[in-house]
Amino acid sequence: MASVSGGGGGFDKVALISSGGGGFDKVALISSGGGGFDFRRRKTLKKAQAEESKMEAASSSFRKEIYTIEIVLAAANGGIKKAIKGIGEGDGVIIVDHGSRRKESNLMLNDFVVMFQEKTKYPIVEPAHMELAEPSIKDAFSSCVQQGAQCVIVSPFFLFPGRHWHQDIPSLTAEAATEHPGISYFVTALLGLHELLVDVVNDRINHCLSHVAGEEDECSVCAGTQKCRVYNEGS
Repeated sequence: MASVSGGGGGFDKVALISSGGGGFDKVALISSGGGGFDFRRRKTLKKAQAEESKMEAASSSFRKEIYTIEIVLAAANGGIKKAIKGIGEGDGVIIVDHGSRRKESNLMLNDFVVMFQEKTKYPIVEPAHMELAEPSIKDAFSSCVQQGAQCVIVSPFFLFPGRHWHQDIPSLTAEAATEHPGISYFVTALLGLHELLVDVVNDRINHCLSHVAGEEDECSVCAGTQKCRVYNEGS
């Protein structure tokens, strides 16, 4: 028997009552006024337990759902809805930059894609240039599909939003998708104001300062260019 109220009226104790089948299966509220058992508000324990289980199941389901991000993937056939928990075996990633007439700049994107794939272990990652160089977004999209991608994720290797992110890259990706019916795709956010970029920029600054002080070699970006040095006015 357990007390449920310290008040001076109404019911203040609970009695568990057996119906003879083993264990307790009913609840009776006992009045402090000496009126004995009152079954008008009794409730079977089985029903209470069922309701409690239902609430726990709903809570568990909700907790699982908050870790699942549902997004609408744009596709040539009108779009599909897919639960995303990370890159899977059926996903291909395209890292796309602007593209340059300088071969060295374009090759640097290839090096980044190799680094990216080695670190993330994503199965399908392709480089692409929006313009001026190959492979194009269309080429990279086809390459992803040929490797088994059912969803192509296009990640712009750009700092800040402009026409290329708002219009050009989505348009070129949509055009590429028309040749692959049933393949989903979407374009991610660009780099933007990501906190980790603060560390990247700071690391570059400090490395270059160490280089001009004679403490470090040139980084891979400046190697052979002789650009990482201190300039004086008139020099």
